[in-house]
Parts: sequence; C-alpha cells; structure tokens
Amino acid sequence: MVGSHMVEHLHKRGDDVLGTYYKPTIDINELPTEILMKECDVRYFQNVERIIAEFMPDQIYHLAAQSYPTVSWEKPQETIETNIIGTINIFEAIKFARKYNKYYDPMVVVACSSAEYGETLNELYRTPNKMDIYVKETAQLQPLHPYGVSKVGQDLLSFQYYINDHIRCIRVRIFNSTGTRKVNDVTSDFTYRAIEAEQKGTYEIRVGNLNTRRAIMDQRDLIKGLLLLGEKGKVGEVYNLSSEYIYKMSDIIELIEQELKHKLKIKVDPTLMRPTDEKIIIGDVTKLKKDTGWKQDISMKKTIADMLEYWRYKMEK
Repeated sequence: MVGSHMVEHLHKRGDDVLGTYYKPTIDINELPTEILMKECDVRYFQNVERIIAEFMPDQIYHLAAQSYPTVSWEKPQETIETNIIGTINIFEAIKFARKYNKYYDPMVVVACSSAEYGETLNELYRTPNKMDIYVKETAQLQPLHPYGVSKVGQDLLSFQYYINDHIRCIRVRIFNSTGTRKVNDVTSDFTYRAIEAEQKGTYEIRVGNLNTRRAIMDQRDLIKGLLLLGEKGKVGEVYNLSSEYIYKMSDIIELIEQELKHKLKIKVDPTLMRPTDEKIIIGDVTKLKKDTGWKQDISMKKTIADMLEYWRYKMEK
C-alpha cells in the first residue's frame, strides 16, 4: 500500500522512479501505466542484483516485506526469508555494483517496525506515568512474534552494513498507518463496511470494541516522513515515524457518520472482539522532527473522507 502511493508521488513530482512488486496486497493496475514497475521477489539475490545493476538508483526505499504479524506465526520461514534475507540481498547487491562502479553510493531507507519494541510497549504502558507510552528509539527491543523478530534482524543488519561496508542507510521504525488501498486494519474495515451498508441502504455496521484507542497516521504523512529522512536524516541513525494523535474507535465511527451525513446502526459482533486488546502503540517522534522538520498534516477527517470515496469508487466499478 505504502509503496504504491510512494511511486505515484515520486512520479507526479517528476522523479525518475522504479517500483518493484511481488504478490502485491493491492491492485497495481490502479497505478498509472507510465510508472515503471518490475516484478521482484527479494528473497532471491539475482532478482535484486539485476535491478540495482541496471538502474543504479540514488535512493532505495526498502518497503518489501511480509508485513502481517498473524501470518508470521503461520509462515515464519517465509517471513524471515522475505524480511531478513531480502534486506541482505539489497545491501549485497549494492556491494556487488560497487565492483564495477566504486563511486556508487546510494541512500537506503529501510522500513522497520514498531513491532520491534514488543513487550517493551506493554511494560511502558504499565508505568504510572502515561506519558511513557511515547516510546523512544533507545527503548529495548523485545519482539513478541516472528514478524517483530524479523524486523529486529532487518534493523540491525542495516546498521551492520552501514558500519562495516559504509553503505549509507536510515532505519525507520514505522507505527500504525492507514489510507486508500489499505486492507485488514480497523480504519479500512470500518470505511469499507460503511460504504457497503450505504449501498445496501441499511446503514448497519459490524464493530468490535469501540473503546480501543489507536495512534494512526495517514500514509501521506508516512511517505513524507520517509522522503524527508532520505534527504535529511542522519546516516546510520534510527527514527520512529508515528502519529502524534490517539483516536478511540468510536471517534472513527463518528467521523464516518459525519462524512456519510447519516447515523450508523452499530452492531457489536462477538467475533470481532478480542479477549485482550493491544495497548496503545505510539512513538516519540522528537528526533524525527528535529532532524527533518516533519510534522503530521493530514487530519483523520481527511483520511476517512478519502477512504470512503475510494471504497465507493471500487464498489461502483
């Protein structure tokens, strides 16, 4: 989802951009046909090496991943291969390209994850001072699933290539984000069900726990942060990239109702209720703002409006 919006953004502003994909979670046919896209399974070195040798990009935004924690329990081998071996292959391909061009010096921005913090987030949440939920980059990494472990590996491998092979890189621990083309998160689920209900004329929507709170940022703010780090981030450093605002799930419903100009009939679905909900996950972005000037611009109201319009368009096609 993020990569598709990033290539569109870069293409629109006039950059020479190449995007790669493999078993995409979005419909890449939604992208303008003039954007160059190449299929690439990052688990195989030859695929990555061929693309880097041919295009010699100045900036590489490494967003390829098996990115679902739940899937990582079912497919731990695939998760580790994609996220860790895939990262190794990118850095090794850069080293290989330097054999033919010793001056090749790209910036690599690596999409890491807040899942690296794992149990540390739970420990912070249990402290008396609730401001401690804003986790800093210096917090201990204690991942709780194979996906989180794979992202720690990706993170530390990137640092290792910076130290030992002098490959410029920035590591970005990304927190919750959403936007058009997103699937399988609460905002996309709610907006999809709302448009489905609108088209049926029932205006009934299934929900889980509406008291849960989440820090969510729009993918446009996420992409802006990634691009700013590629230009202004301190080489070798790690940065949190997180929303600064926390929303109750009931807030999301209210924003949807405002956009639809219609009240929704709320139906609590027991299958959507979790025995225990995740604690609030939110990152301290002081370092990011200080080094790049990033700020969160897109309101949740704007995000919701765009996602509703997106699902409306998809369902009418």
